[in-house]
Amino acid sequence: MSVLRVLATNGGDDALPGAELWFAPDWLQARQADALFAELRDSIEWETHRIRLFGREVDSPRRSSWIGDEGASYTYSGTRFQPRPWPQALADVRRRLAHELGCEFNSVLANRYRNGRDYMGWHSDNESALGPRPIIASLSLGATRRFVLRHRQQLSQKFELSLTHGSLLVMRGDTQANYRHGLPRTARPVGERINLTFRMIVLP
Repeated sequence: MSVLRVLATNGGDDALPGAELWFAPDWLQARQADALFAELRDSIEWETHRIRLFGREVDSPRRSSWIGDEGASYTYSGTRFQPRPWPQALADVRRRLAHELGCEFNSVLANRYRNGRDYMGWHSDNESALGPRPIIASLSLGATRRFVLRHRQQLSQKFELSLTHGSLLVMRGDTQANYRHGLPRTARPVGERINLTFRMIVLP
């Protein structure tokens, strides 16, 4: 297991002002990541969510599943998702994250990228249900993909990171308010990837 290292801090004199990022390239050991990937790939009820894009509903360019505590529903791109129950494997990951990061999570969005054509467009995890300064813990399994972060106003402020098998990226502080992020398409032959973004939905 590797220790989370700081990539950027809010208000620091680094290349990403107004962002706070922490990263552990091998947060899960290879055998642990292999086992979790295989279990989730085969056991999660994967769906093709419908999202609103440029005023019309289209299929999301990836498979997904929304998982969480009872009542932790989530609205994204005009669609409201009700949580599925926690699989034991993800409940165990949630407990470890809470212990190491000192914060609780009540939900996780699981995304399955089947190949390089599946992607995530530019967005911020800044929905009101996440609170003003959300903590997003992103665990990657499977094929390595390129993650890009870009400032909302200063488009030249960009940062790229390779998200490897078993790596953990934590975005916190003002990151979602100041930056958008995405996972671009790639024409390179690339295997399947599962990404888990743990978050806390503020319940009414």
